[in-house]
Amino acid sequence: MTNTLELTVFASIFWNIYIAIVYGILYLCFTAYPIVFQNIRGWDLGFSGLAFLGIGIGILVTIACDPLVRRLINSHDKDPETGRVHPEAMVSFVCICSVLIPIGELWFAWTCSPASIHWIVPLLAGIPFGAGNTGVFIYASNYLTYSYGMYAASALAGNSVIRSVLGGVLPLVGSYMYADLGPNWSGTLLGLLEVAIVPIPFIFYKYGHRIRMKSTLIVRMQEDKMKLEGKRARKTPRVPAPGKDVEKQDNV
Repeated sequence: MTNTLELTVFASIFWNIYIAIVYGILYLCFTAYPIVFQNIRGWDLGFSGLAFLGIGIGILVTIACDPLVRRLINSHDKDPETGRVHPEAMVSFVCICSVLIPIGELWFAWTCSPASIHWIVPLLAGIPFGAGNTGVFIYASNYLTYSYGMYAASALAGNSVIRSVLGGVLPLVGSYMYADLGPNWSGTLLGLLEVAIVPIPFIFYKYGHRIRMKSTLIVRMQEDKMKLEGKRARKTPRVPAPGKDVEKQDNV
């Protein structure tokens, strides 16, 4: 519990709050889409579920592009101590996704109403929105896992608590916001909020290593890892070279 609280205080300054806002706005779509496609466009309950096809396609696009994303991540400089890329390499794709999310949200905001705009236009807005959200959730979690190593479970637990709070609260107030502001301005407000938090992944991409090194747990983890690897190296039996064994047998 102590590890979770300490990691949450450190990471929530930027990272956890960013993911929580993205997560909350995604869940708000379960309130916004029925308002737009049922109340405004007159779709029935069963047919309105097809409005989420755009988001679904965006999710599949991100998953299909995983080999290209991995190539992008592996193109970064390697850590000389581990031989792997730095955890911030994961954030490179999060930066791209952080731009796609507000594009999709603002696109949807100004094409969802009035009903005279063809239904395919707001539906297609879900493609960049779904693609961006999927990339953020996958690679933001990977960043926490690679950054905190043996403490990854605590880091992910703290992140899950914060994002679940916003994911539960925003849909509750979403119906009131859409009723007071209307779908256009409500979506615009959410899109501008996502634009405002776009710099956060870029900050972590550039300064993430310095931020991590200010965490006492991260430093302690690396020290413990080096000690553990040193112990394993000492315990590993040395296998003599085949040539030396032959020489010993000949001498006998």
